[in-house]
Amino acid sequence: MRPCLLLTLLLTAITQLAGCAAYRNYDLELEQTTEQLKQGNVAGSLALIEAHNPDEQKDLLYYFEKGAVLSAGGELPQSQAAWRSAEQMVVERQDTIETTGDKLLTAMGNHWGSIINDKLRRYDGYDYEKVMLTTQMALNQLAVNDFDGARADIKKTHEREALIARQRELEYERVEEVAKQQGVRVHYKDLQGYPVVMLDAPAVIALKNGYQSAFSHYLAGFTYEALGEKNLAAPGYRHAIELRPDLPFFQQALRDLDSPGLKGDESDVLIIVQSGLAPARSSLRVPYPVKLADGQVIVANISFPVMVPDTSTRSFSQIGIDGRQKKLIPVNSITDMSLRTLRDDMPGIIQRTTYRAFLAADVQATDNRRDPSKASYVTHWDGFEQADTRTWRTLPNLTQVLRLRLKKGEHTLTLPHLNSAAPLKIRIDQNRQVITLRALGDRVFANGSAFGPGKTVAERVVNNLTR
Repeated sequence: MRPCLLLTLLLTAITQLAGCAAYRNYDLELEQTTEQLKQGNVAGSLALIEAHNPDEQKDLLYYFEKGAVLSAGGELPQSQAAWRSAEQMVVERQDTIETTGDKLLTAMGNHWGSIINDKLRRYDGYDYEKVMLTTQMALNQLAVNDFDGARADIKKTHEREALIARQRELEYERVEEVAKQQGVRVHYKDLQGYPVVMLDAPAVIALKNGYQSAFSHYLAGFTYEALGEKNLAAPGYRHAIELRPDLPFFQQALRDLDSPGLKGDESDVLIIVQSGLAPARSSLRVPYPVKLADGQVIVANISFPVMVPDTSTRSFSQIGIDGRQKKLIPVNSITDMSLRTLRDDMPGIIQRTTYRAFLAADVQATDNRRDPSKASYVTHWDGFEQADTRTWRTLPNLTQVLRLRLKKGEHTLTLPHLNSAAPLKIRIDQNRQVITLRALGDRVFANGSAFGPGKTVAERVVNNLTR
């Protein structure tokens, strides 16, 4: 089937989908949702999520976003329920095969969603989102001292990493093979006007891949250690060290496994501060010259995704414990993970996008031959030609940690520039305990059993972080 005919048929069919979720303005929706969250209005944020997802059948992003907002608001059981639904969808899809329609269009030359737009492909989540899902679920459990529950979610994280590693190896081999067959040798560095510097940043290149988190493995080590399973804690710490050998914090945890035990009135406390939002994805138009068989060179305007880091939350590197300032250690950046994921995915994205460029160029060349007086060597802008900008936006961006021994009883926490608010009171009553905080905009969400039961959402939100 000629490319122009295929494109015409698919465009006719796709016009019926113009109002569907695939072409919703997800960026705008999440801008509104996160703005409410930054103001401490958890109910308003949840109401917007529901309003933007009116269909009875919800998609994966709905459960991602809802679970994160509920977690920030301290509704941990409801957050777990939303994330369990997301987890179920991830599991159901991880081994699914293409539908009959997908296979038919694959036989024509490519996956149907890639012919029109990546936005029309089912959103199955990025690898780092799937791994961080179970990590965030474990944090919900640890906030209420449920180490056994956290252990179960941590085990899923390990299993998912292993599955992703196998899937990615096969996918990259397939992309390379198709590229050889189609003669596509474009690299993202060849794309005129594309912000290469972000994908080549040292922090991005230093990552082994885009889905393994040193923090997740460290959290596994801490959880196993709390449960008395040092034989499992050690591999967790070692894996964290392998992924981030530059952090002495991880190495110290491994060494401390053999240190004397806690005194009777002591607790091994891990304070976790997560701040900001995961970066947004934006669509960037790039001119791509296509040389056709008849010698015509048509410039196609095609779109590629770029990451836009979140700047809503001021950075800070210390936390006050009973009046003493302690340094926080940054152990995970979703911005870096997402950029590494995009960097690794670019060969496949280029393959799909340049295929669309050839289709558009062929249509333009046909029009040129029909009416040379109106010939154009630049394709007309197609509103469907946009990069997929969907991504889990309410996922916390930066994770920082502090581990120390505290006497059991009441303590106070203070955060930078929190001059107008009283210190946060926490109660330490476990041998090992996790304290979780989330900073967003000029608010801090404080959740978990250490902050006391029965508080309202408003009482769990501290204002004026950046004043």
